[in-house]
Amino acid sequence: MPLFGTAPGFWWREPGLLSRALTLPSLAYGAVSRRNLERGTRVRVPLPVVCVGNLTVGGGGKTPTALALGRAALAIGRRPGFLSRGHGGQAKAALLVDSARHGADLVGDEPLLLADLAPTVVAKDRAAGAALLDQAGCDLIVMDDGFQSARLRFDLALLVVDARRGLGNGALLPAGPLRAPLDTQLAHADALLVVGEGPRGDALGAGLAESGLPVHRARLAAPNAAEFRGRRCLAFAGIADPGKFFASLRDAGTEIVVARSFPDHHTLSESEARELLSEADSLGLDLVTTAKDRARFGRSAGGPMRGLNRLARVLEVELEWAEPGAAEALLSEALERFERG
Repeated sequence: MPLFGTAPGFWWREPGLLSRALTLPSLAYGAVSRRNLERGTRVRVPLPVVCVGNLTVGGGGKTPTALALGRAALAIGRRPGFLSRGHGGQAKAALLVDSARHGADLVGDEPLLLADLAPTVVAKDRAAGAALLDQAGCDLIVMDDGFQSARLRFDLALLVVDARRGLGNGALLPAGPLRAPLDTQLAHADALLVVGEGPRGDALGAGLAESGLPVHRARLAAPNAAEFRGRRCLAFAGIADPGKFFASLRDAGTEIVVARSFPDHHTLSESEARELLSEADSLGLDLVTTAKDRARFGRSAGGPMRGLNRLARVLEVELEWAEPGAAEALLSEALERFERG
């Protein structure tokens, strides 16, 4: 995440002193990001590409959306593969993820989740990554992020926004959470997905629907929510919007006695893991975290990380489309565009 380890709180409030103080660097960032989107050289690859991106930095529901599209692709008989930059991973060259051998330190946390469903490649060079998926026998690429970098020509771009947060203060990085000027992003998008409920997302969706951009709705559901009903827990998360995770736990009927938030993609130190284990044990609480956090310590060999590996339970999250067949329709549109060239 540019300039910040985690999203500053002022991004999600009305514009104030801090955001105004960052106007000049925000204008510079906006000029570069606009040029990338409008003039970037997009490489054409031999497979259809569906790009899932965020209008803002983090927390929109991008990875659950990519997984939902992957499941829909499998349901219609396609062989999807995921392409990710592998944020937080150290892999230098394009790499086909093997979750039995690779850890989050090498490939990032999100690719490990994607790889549980379909072949997944991490690559800074998106064209090289697409070639690996082609070699792996995939016939459709779902690209998790990569919208603003404009490195690949995609057949359909779906932008995801969280309904509760919306566009925050509406300013560009670093003054706000927007990853590029809004008008430029929307000009290169084919559809918007509003995830969850909230007045900011509702207003954005209504405005864009009037402009003619297709707007879809979805929510994040927890298929194993019943396992947490009535439990008392210490909940911890290192994701872009920990508050969303805590809200999902409360919706499941869980009493969160202690909530611990860490920066997005944060790798716990041994001392942090030890503190979590000790506090949960002293208060008689269950340890609960997210699938992304679990992926980061899931292959730890010993010490307190091994304890978290054994004791921390995961609240699973899946994206549910409001309109039946919406995912399949988006995939069909992408395939038709690819065939037309």
